[in-house]
Amino acid sequence: AEQTAELATLLGYADGIRRLGVRANADTPANAHKARAFGAEGIGLCRTERMFNDPERLPLMQEMVIAASLEERTPALEKLLPMQRDDFEKILEAMDGFPVIIRLLDPPLHEFLPQIDRLTEEMAEAETAHDEARITYLQKVIKRYNELKEFNPMIGFRGCRVGILYPDIYQLQVRAIAEATVTLVKRGLHPMPEIMLPLVGHVNEIKVLKPLVQEELDKVFEREGIKVAVKIGTMVEVPRACLTADEIAEYAEFFSFGTNDLTQTTFAYSRDDAAGTFLPAYLDAKILNVDPFQSIDQKGVGKLVRIAVVLGRQTNPKIEIGICGEHGGDPDSIEFCHLSGLDYVSCSAPRVPIARLAAAQAVIKNRPATS
Repeated sequence: AEQTAELATLLGYADGIRRLGVRANADTPANAHKARAFGAEGIGLCRTERMFNDPERLPLMQEMVIAASLEERTPALEKLLPMQRDDFEKILEAMDGFPVIIRLLDPPLHEFLPQIDRLTEEMAEAETAHDEARITYLQKVIKRYNELKEFNPMIGFRGCRVGILYPDIYQLQVRAIAEATVTLVKRGLHPMPEIMLPLVGHVNEIKVLKPLVQEELDKVFEREGIKVAVKIGTMVEVPRACLTADEIAEYAEFFSFGTNDLTQTTFAYSRDDAAGTFLPAYLDAKILNVDPFQSIDQKGVGKLVRIAVVLGRQTNPKIEIGICGEHGGDPDSIEFCHLSGLDYVSCSAPRVPIARLAAAQAVIKNRPATS
């Protein structure tokens, strides 16, 4: 959308008043350019899994997931590397001079495989056609699907747990980030990547993964004779991470609250299931005054956020703290973030102007009364 001169002036005033930084969630170069045009001061969440769902890449991702060993996974990973590198290069270029938080692979691996109904149909077709090669391949895929499927994948084998059991996946992604960064530096640009480990709930997870990430960065930077400081931090989206934030902050250089999942794990609500069953009735009956997925539940989820901010800063006063859930574009949630001492909010690109205004309003609304 075009910004009128009047809106640009108003947003300029807001930028002079607000304390909170405003970033955008963006997974593609086009979205990154759009976010910058709306006034975003960086990317608060770049989801790398979105890049793997591209029709050209999904078969490679499936090949990697189906593989039974590192040796079998490596060829697919090597083919994915230049694709990821190209994505990161374009996104970092679009946000040149601003921080870009790149979240390493988060979803369960089975999400990249076809649904079991589709696999069953394909198997029936292959058997009818007596296509032995296809039958063998589908048997392998179905076996892997059954190994990976879970009763509750939202709190199952995903996030940093995948990186710990399959470190080569995270190593590939970090190498792609480092190589993209080097390419841009050689062109005279100033890329600012930050690497986020998802779903960390225990300090030992970051203790295992941070050295692995740093080693991969160092390998590329030393090979190319270029050194870029890359922050490594965690997405805070489970209550245990909030309650042990002092321990995690010994290793994390930033926290980013994933308030969508933090709301799910705090309430024990599945967002998709709740929306289609009891949540509308809860809102009608005023059991809940607001939808906690639209505006932060300040008494529960918000209390965990505040605990994490206090504990994290006790250990590391310089730790950078923001949120990157959809709440980052909600004015009430933005005011809560301002009052809780966060450094920035991150929201979808079209909501960036709203967030800039809301962050300024939070300052004005909470100024001490002058006598």
